[in-house]
Amino acid sequence: MKTLTSKLLAVVGILALAFTGTCANAAGFQHGFAADPDGQSLEIGIWYPSQATAQPVTMGPTTMSVAVNGPVNGPVQGKALPLVVMSHGNGGSFLGHYDTAIALADAGFVVAAVTHTGDNYKDQSRATDVMDRPRQISRVIDHMLSTWDGRGNIDASRIGMFGFSSGAFTTLASIGGIPDFSTIGPMCRQYPGDFACQLIAKRGSVGGSGNVTAPATSAVARAADPRIKAAVVAAPALGFAFAPDGLKNVKVPVQLWRAEDDAVLPHPRYAEAVRLALPQAPQAPEYHVVPNAGHYDFLVPCSSALTSIAPTICASATGFDRAAFHASFNAAVVSFLSKTLKAGAAS
Repeated sequence: MKTLTSKLLAVVGILALAFTGTCANAAGFQHGFAADPDGQSLEIGIWYPSQATAQPVTMGPTTMSVAVNGPVNGPVQGKALPLVVMSHGNGGSFLGHYDTAIALADAGFVVAAVTHTGDNYKDQSRATDVMDRPRQISRVIDHMLSTWDGRGNIDASRIGMFGFSSGAFTTLASIGGIPDFSTIGPMCRQYPGDFACQLIAKRGSVGGSGNVTAPATSAVARAADPRIKAAVVAAPALGFAFAPDGLKNVKVPVQLWRAEDDAVLPHPRYAEAVRLALPQAPQAPEYHVVPNAGHYDFLVPCSSALTSIAPTICASATGFDRAAFHASFNAAVVSFLSKTLKAGAAS
């Protein structure tokens, strides 16, 4: 869960890098909402391949080069497009990883990123209700397959997921992970300075039921969505809650990322705990440790304007080039999902 002061809550959802691609096809973009029968509609951003002309589009201080409502550049040679759903970190929004979304759209993916209800830059009222997040992801998938205007271009057998921090926890739960919330109390007594422990101390609960041991395991198990066939997990929050065997039911390929100098989710309690708990057969997770990187370096590089407003999430270690890292990070994410969600491999 990425740490945010109250001053940052109003700007976390609108990261202000002007990202401009140099690809043959523009990334189309739509802003919309997915119905949630159990709550308010879910705000989503959708990126997809399009042959329309890209134009700079500003949403708050965020500027993207996209083709708003451009037509979908549909299936090639009869093969429909894979879908990737995205889950942001604590206090974020659907825009939190838009550069990665654009890179995926440029590579032929449809991407749907959600702003999580009750855990976003405007509303933190349900920030510890972490087990409602996977349900929201499933509702976004439902929307993309049954309601979105471009649904005919999606291959429902090729769905992947990307998550960062709290979104990485969401991803693990969505692919079969079963966290043990009873581990949180002892961990927080030992490491009260961890962000998750500070958040729980402030909110008084995790899991949505008022105490750190709930919800019940049966309810947690139902969070898994079998439609998700591959996952990218970056800096997972509450990673220790999956140890030692909470990820034994994960059957899909996983690409796992850790920032070497993550002070928000310190090593080895988070990403390393996930690495050790993930099955090593038939396929070990693809594991990346990013030298000299901090937690927030998985967010897109900040503009000078955002840096002046939110220095905590924009600061990188001396010598670390976040823009250069994102070029390689996005390429690795695209490569992994292209390989694991290739036609005929994810049925």
